[in-house]
Amino acid sequence: MISLAGRDILHSWSKFVLTGVGLGLLIGVTLTMTGVYRGMVDDARMLLANSRADLWVVQQDTQGPYAESSSLRDDTVRSILGLTGVAQAANVTYFTMQVRSGARDVRAMVVGFEPGQPGAPGFLVAGRHVTRSHYEAVADVATGFSIGERIRIRRHDYTVVGLTRRMVSSGGDPMVFIPLKDAQEAQFLKDNDAILNERERTAANPVFNRPGVPGLLEAVQASQASSRSVNAVLVQVQPGLSAEAVAEPIRRWKHLEAYTREQMEEILVAKLIATSARQIAMFLVILAVVSAAIVAFIIYTMTLGKIREIAVLKLIGTRNRTIAGMILQQALGLGLIGFVVGKISATFWAPLFPKYVLLETGDAVRGLVAVMLICALASTLAIRAALQVDPAAAIGG
Repeated sequence: MISLAGRDILHSWSKFVLTGVGLGLLIGVTLTMTGVYRGMVDDARMLLANSRADLWVVQQDTQGPYAESSSLRDDTVRSILGLTGVAQAANVTYFTMQVRSGARDVRAMVVGFEPGQPGAPGFLVAGRHVTRSHYEAVADVATGFSIGERIRIRRHDYTVVGLTRRMVSSGGDPMVFIPLKDAQEAQFLKDNDAILNERERTAANPVFNRPGVPGLLEAVQASQASSRSVNAVLVQVQPGLSAEAVAEPIRRWKHLEAYTREQMEEILVAKLIATSARQIAMFLVILAVVSAAIVAFIIYTMTLGKIREIAVLKLIGTRNRTIAGMILQQALGLGLIGFVVGKISATFWAPLFPKYVLLETGDAVRGLVAVMLICALASTLAIRAALQVDPAAAIGG
C-alpha cells in the first residue's frame, strides 16, 4: 500500500510538491498568528516583571495605568511608604505620543520614573542608565533609536544614553524612559500660550484677583504652571509578606485601587488582549477551513485523474481498504510537507515582524496534529469517489 502511494506521488510529484508548498505557506501564517498572540501575552508579563513591582496603586475605580487613565497627587507616595509591609514605593507616569527624531516620528509610550526605584528600566543591552535629573532617556531597541541620538519629547530635546529590550506597552508601542519630573511636565503641563491665556482668565476673575488679599493671584497662577500629578505608584512589599495583605489597607483607608501582579496580569491578558485573541482565533479558523478545502480539492482532483488505474486495481482484486489507505497516505504526506514548509517559513519570517512573535514547541506539536486531522478528514471525499469506481471502467465498460 505504501509503495502504491509512493509511486503515485512520484508520478505527479511536481503538482504534489507545489501544493504542499502552498499549503505550507498557509500553515506558516497560522503558526505566526499563534506566535503573535503568544508574544503579546509574553510582552505583558515581561512588562510587569521588569517593573519590579508587587502592587500597582492607581486612582479609585480605574483599572491601572496600562488599561485606562489614572491620576494621583505625587505626594501620595509618602503616605504609602508609611504603611506596614511597604519596602519601596515610587511614582511613575505613562503616556503615549509621537517622539520625534530628526525627520521621523516614532510612536512610543513615554515612562517617567525615579532612578533605582520600581518602574525603572530593569536591564540594558547597550549604553548606561539615566544619571542626570533632566534630558536623558533610555529607549527600547524597537524604537530604532541609537546611543547618543537626540530625540524630542514635547518642548525639550533628550539624549538617548541607554537601550533596553522587550519593554513595550500593552498596545505594542516601545517604551522611552525619562526622569519623572520631565515626564510630569511633558504629560500634564500646558504649552506657553495656553498658560498665558489661563493667567489672563485668572487675573480677570475677581474671586482670585482681590486687592485686599495680596499674593493670592500669584499663588493661584503658580499652581497653574506646576504639575503635581502622576499616573500610578509602584510598590514593593517586604519579603515574606503577602501583596494582598498590604493592598487591603490601601484600598480601605487611602481610597485608592491597589492591584497585585496577578490582578494586573488578568487585566492585561484577559481584558486588553482578549479582543486581539478573538480576532486571531477567527483568523485561525478561516485558515483551517481554507487549508482543508485546498487539500480536499487537490486529493479529489488527483483521484479523479486516476479513475482507470483505480478500476484496474479493483479488477485484480485490490481491497477497498487498500485503496482508501493509499489516498489517505497521500493526504497525510501532503499535510506533512506543508507543515515542514510552514514551520520553516514561520521561523524565518517571525523576526521580521514589528511585534514580538513567540513560536512555542507545544503550539507546533498541536499544529502538526491539527494538520494531520484536517488532511485525514479532507481525504474522505476522494476516498468516497474512489470506492464508487466500477471495475468495468478498466476495460472501457
